[in-house]
Amino acid sequence: MMLVAESTLPLPLVRRGKVREVFAVDAHRVLLVASDRVSAFDVVMNERVPYKGAVLTQLTAWWLAQLGSLVPHHLLSANADEIIERVPVLAPHRSAIAGRAMLCRRTEVFPVECVVRGYLSGSAWKEYRATGTLAGEPLPEGLRESDRFDPPRFSPATKAESGHDENIPVSEVAQRLGVKVAASLEQMSRLVYARGRDLAAARGIIIADTKFEFGRDHAGEIRLIDEVLTPDSSRFWPAEGYHAGGPQPSYDKQPLRDYLDAQRRAGRWNGEAPPPTLPADVVNATSARYLDVFARLTGAPLDTTDL
Repeated sequence: MMLVAESTLPLPLVRRGKVREVFAVDAHRVLLVASDRVSAFDVVMNERVPYKGAVLTQLTAWWLAQLGSLVPHHLLSANADEIIERVPVLAPHRSAIAGRAMLCRRTEVFPVECVVRGYLSGSAWKEYRATGTLAGEPLPEGLRESDRFDPPRFSPATKAESGHDENIPVSEVAQRLGVKVAASLEQMSRLVYARGRDLAAARGIIIADTKFEFGRDHAGEIRLIDEVLTPDSSRFWPAEGYHAGGPQPSYDKQPLRDYLDAQRRAGRWNGEAPPPTLPADVVNATSARYLDVFARLTGAPLDTTDL
C-alpha cells in the first residue's frame, strides 16, 4: 500500500488543494490526483489516511456512472491504464496515479460551493440556533437539529482556499454569476442530490447535506466537476436509528473529529496549525470509515489491488 502525501508528475501543476493536486494535460484536459492527506476543522493533519485518496476518486467515478446523462460532468476516465493510453507521458508513474487519478475535461470553475441541505445540521444548525436564519434568510420557527427539510434547501457558499466557507443567499449567486447561471447551478445541484439521496436511501444511508462544484468547459457547457457525493463533500448518516433533535452518527472522518475535539477540550490543541500528532488507532479508524461507506454505497469493497 502506497501512502501519498502529494503527487509529483511530469505535467504542469495548476493548483494544490488540501487533498488534491490538479495538473494540466493540455488546453482542454486536466488530471486530478487525490492524496491521502486529511483535514479537519480546516487544518491539514500530518498523518496520511490509508486508501482515502482512492476512496474519494473511485466513489466519485461510481457516482458519475450512476448519474448517467442526468447532468453533464467532467470525468473522462478514472482507470489508470486508460489514462496512460490517453496521456502516455504518465506511463512511468502508473503506481502514483492508480486508483487516485481522474482525467477530466478542463473547465473554468464557478467560485461558488453549491450546497444542498436535506437536513438541518452543521453550520446551518449553528446559524439557525443563533438567529433563526440560513444565510441570513428566515427559516420556519421551532426546527430541531437534524430535522428534515422538505423540499431540500439549496444553500450556496463562498469557496475558501483556507478558513471556513461562508453561506450566502441564492440572490447573491445571481448577482455574482448572473440569473441564468445561478438558476442552472441550482437546478443541476437539486437533480444530482435527489438521485444521490434516493440511491443512498436504498442502501440505508441518509445524505444529510452535500456540496457540488461546477465549471464551464471550452464549448460553454456547464459541467459537474471535482468530487461528487463523497465522505469529504457530504454528511452521511445511517438511516437506522435516525431521530431529529440532536446530532447523528456519521459515516465519515468522525473518529478524527472526536479525537481533535477531545484535544481541544483538554487544552492540548488550540484548533490551529500545527495539528496534534494522531495516534495510529485514530488514523486506522478513520480509514475504516472511508472504506466502509464506499462498500455500503457501491455494494462492493474498494479494489486495493494496485494501491
